[in-house]
Amino acid sequence: MEIRSALAASNYLKARPATRPEPQTIGAPQAVRRAVEDFATTVVNGETTAKAALAGKADPQALVEALAQTQLAVETAVTLRDKVVEAYQEILRMPI
Repeated sequence: MEIRSALAASNYLKARPATRPEPQTIGAPQAVRRAVEDFATTVVNGETTAKAALAGKADPQALVEALAQTQLAVETAVTLRDKVVEAYQEILRMPI
């Protein structure tokens, strides 16, 4: 029983680094660029799926999923925009 515990602990320690997330090595500009590209891709995929559904080439399930993803992306973009505007307004209110 003791050997099994040692082997289990050893295997766990070997597998643990594989489950750890890799550190972010990208900077803020690259992160923003990636987020904008992901947003654009999501919107384009939604439009493509909607066009295919109108032509009868896509199933309704795919259309609903694409529209839900697009709606979530737009709501996220609007929320981020609102936060940036709010932060900018706070900076303008700061005394000099």
